[in-house]
Amino acid sequence: MRVTTDLWVSALLRRVFTAGGFAAVVKRGATEAGTVFVLSRGRLGEVALYGPAPQTSYDSAKPDERFFTLLDSGDDALAFDARLEKEKRFDPDIWVVEIEAGSVPVEELVSVKTE
Repeated sequence: MRVTTDLWVSALLRRVFTAGGFAAVVKRGATEAGTVFVLSRGRLGEVALYGPAPQTSYDSAKPDERFFTLLDSGDDALAFDARLEKEKRFDPDIWVVEIEAGSVPVEELVSVKTE
C-alpha cells in the first residue's frame, strides 16, 4: 500500500525542518495521489526543479518509494514559475513544495534518480 501524497509531503517538510532548512507547500494537490514537484532554492539564488521520475526508474524491489529527477536548474526563478504554471494547467492536482535545504543536499531529502 502506497503512502498518501499528503502524508509523504508532511514527512518531507519535517525532514527539511529537522535538517535546519525551510519548506513550504506552495500548492496543495490531491490528498491521495497527487504528483509532487519540489522547487529547491539556494541561499545564493540558484534554483532547481525536481519532478516525478519516469516509470522506468521504479523496480519491484521498492515499488512504493517516490523517485524524482532533476528537470532543470539555474538562476532564473521566473522560468521555473512559468514551468510550474504549465504543469498546473495540465494537471490541477499537483503539489508544489518549495524547500531551502540549508546545509543538507536535496538528494538526502528526496530520492533523486540520475538516469
